[in-house]
Amino acid sequence: MESLRLNAMAKINLGLDVLRRREDGYHEVKMVMQTVGICDELEFTKLTEDCIRISTDKEELPSDGNNLIYRAAKLMKDTYGIREGVAVKLQKNIPIAAGMAGGSTDAAATIHGMDRIFGLGLSLEEKQRLGVKIGADVPYCLMGGTALSEGIGEVLTALPQAPDAFLVVAKPDINVSTKFVYENLHADRLTYHPDIDGMVESIRNGDLKGITDRMGNVLETVTIKRYPVIAEMKAFLLRQGAMNALMSGSGPTVFGVFDKEEDARRAYTAMVEQGNFTKQVFLTKLI
Repeated sequence: MESLRLNAMAKINLGLDVLRRREDGYHEVKMVMQTVGICDELEFTKLTEDCIRISTDKEELPSDGNNLIYRAAKLMKDTYGIREGVAVKLQKNIPIAAGMAGGSTDAAATIHGMDRIFGLGLSLEEKQRLGVKIGADVPYCLMGGTALSEGIGEVLTALPQAPDAFLVVAKPDINVSTKFVYENLHADRLTYHPDIDGMVESIRNGDLKGITDRMGNVLETVTIKRYPVIAEMKAFLLRQGAMNALMSGSGPTVFGVFDKEEDARRAYTAMVEQGNFTKQVFLTKLI
């Protein structure tokens, strides 16, 4: 295979809890991860020369070792002794620095793409063992769907498909550093922890209201304090009839969950017309 096109799907966190900070500096988490219908588009082309070339439609994105696509491609080449090269063309649709695993899902797509164009025949488990070396979200992004994520994010339990739901997803005009959020989170002082076990049970029962009633993200305690617009956007979506609204990951993206598509469309239109929060608004659904 000489070339290949893949979609790299975004994720949201329906629930995100941080249990403790480990001695190695990583945080132990318990999260429900969910794929949504927003994706980057990647085109892979095999090259005869031994190199990695990254091109993107966003000038602010690096094309060197600071790009997770590059790091994933290099890891694959080094691990499996690939002497040929690869060119990767990225169309970036997922908001940048948004808490939606945009970089991690691009890295995951690169692992899938390199496996296919070089005929490696890797299992999902083999890919995930590589992926965690790039980032804690990459093993989940390789799998996708609905999943319980534990450890530092690499211990995954696949869950049944979540009930059908529609989403309004909006990123305010700010970027948030995941490192900043976790460095300023005091896990030992948290007084609230979302009911992740109850959410998992609701997913198994196909109970959308049970899921939305349990939505929670402890990282909001850091990010909203720094960026109050996140709380304003959540309140706006709730006023538009969302069953619940939440910040995804370390933020700043906010999403509202709706059980009816027409309600989601009205809320999407209201968010676009409101205009003060952001120009990045998406109408999508759980995948």
